[in-house]
Amino acid sequence: MDIVMTVWSFFATNILQQPAWMIGLMVLLGYVLLKRPWYDVLAGTIKAVAGYMILAVGSGGLVNNFRPVLIGLRERFGMDAMVIDPYFGQNAVTAGVEEVFGKSFSQVMILLLIAFSVNLLLVRFRKITKLRSLFTTGHVQVQQASTAYWLILFALPGLANNDTALLVVMALILGLYWAVGSNLTVKPTQELTDGAGFCMGHQQIIGIALFSYLAGKMSENARKKGKKESKRIEDIRLPGFMSIFNENMVCTVLLMSIFFGTVLLLLGRSYLVEAGFLAEGASYLFYILNTCFNFAVYLAILQLGVRTFVTELTQAFQGIAGTLLPGAVPAVDCAVCYGFGSPNAVPIGFLAGAIGQFLAIGMLILLKSPTLVITGFVPVFFDNATIGVFCNNKGGMKAAIIFPFLSGLCQVFGSALIAGWVGMAAYGGYLGMWDWAVVWPVFTVVMKYFSYAGVVIVVAVLLIVPQLQYRTDKEGYFLMTEDWEAYKALKAKE
Repeated sequence: MDIVMTVWSFFATNILQQPAWMIGLMVLLGYVLLKRPWYDVLAGTIKAVAGYMILAVGSGGLVNNFRPVLIGLRERFGMDAMVIDPYFGQNAVTAGVEEVFGKSFSQVMILLLIAFSVNLLLVRFRKITKLRSLFTTGHVQVQQASTAYWLILFALPGLANNDTALLVVMALILGLYWAVGSNLTVKPTQELTDGAGFCMGHQQIIGIALFSYLAGKMSENARKKGKKESKRIEDIRLPGFMSIFNENMVCTVLLMSIFFGTVLLLLGRSYLVEAGFLAEGASYLFYILNTCFNFAVYLAILQLGVRTFVTELTQAFQGIAGTLLPGAVPAVDCAVCYGFGSPNAVPIGFLAGAIGQFLAIGMLILLKSPTLVITGFVPVFFDNATIGVFCNNKGGMKAAIIFPFLSGLCQVFGSALIAGWVGMAAYGGYLGMWDWAVVWPVFTVVMKYFSYAGVVIVVAVLLIVPQLQYRTDKEGYFLMTEDWEAYKALKAKE
């Protein structure tokens, strides 16, 4: 058993939690199963790993670029509050779970193994479960396992005395959430990417499905009432001087200059110098300009990474799906969708979500909430930009503004309520992304007030969701992942 756990711990640490190598392993396995020549296998694996590393550079640059704003709002204005961010949330669990529940988080590797196995089995028996997606973003799974560990212990404190029962309950709920949540994004992702063969495996997967559905309904209702539908961002051609916004990089720089520029001016030169963000004697103006331009640069790097590895992953996964997991698709990082649809939907969704978050934070301050929230870059950008991309595809520019704005409100209010209630706010952080500010608080309430019957209710609901999806489109449900062109032909015929 020790040997098995050592091997699993090595795999989980160096591959499962490192998305670039996890994607590389899938491409390697897929091409081998497709019986590609060894040099194609090698080249495809290298491109997949390098492409994801490029994506990671872009994502990391965006986060670091926002750091002065995040730290400045907290320190410059004396805001001592909980930060909604996956890494702050993970740190809060690490710091507080032993003190609050008398438990350590050392069981996380075992938890990941069981939950990942649950996801695999659910997809393997897809004819029964109706589930088609394998969650592959290991770093996200670790962050989610951290928060779920706390929430489930809070809801069911009796599990603290039974490690086996705790791991079984957590792994079952997490494995189902990964499989069911990502499965909900299969159709909107296939529609966005024109059948690229993957779906979303991140922190807002149920949010993506919900807002995509609402955006589609908004567009459908407009048609029924004879009203003019909101155009997609990429279809809008602006007149005169405003036509410069048609260029993605120009649009991003200008919008970020308004957003970042305003915040950095409020923070002031003296604070930025004192905090070490701006060198003494350096130009304040060009520091602001560099920060704003870097946002567009890192976004372009991220999109380059997407283009580099998505093709390899899509082709290779056909080998895995054809041999090991028939009809399955990989659930990948939400940033992958930024290479599809309108590039301008990314900054617009981010800004709409940021406005929603800042408005909600202002309301918490006015209402003298016992739990104050500080915006973290990961939720405000990656949740809302992603929702913006999907909503623009389904409902046009109006949907790409309205729904990320609503998402921003939900992130702050939901996180403040759940983190304050369960005690995580006292340790400075909460995961804060859409599913964990809206969906998981509902799970927690059900389990807290119905005890183990609540676990049964949550599991039953998760199992029923894909069955309902299947019933709405029995003929096309599996076809959309097996043969996208045939699926489109079927829908055109209908």
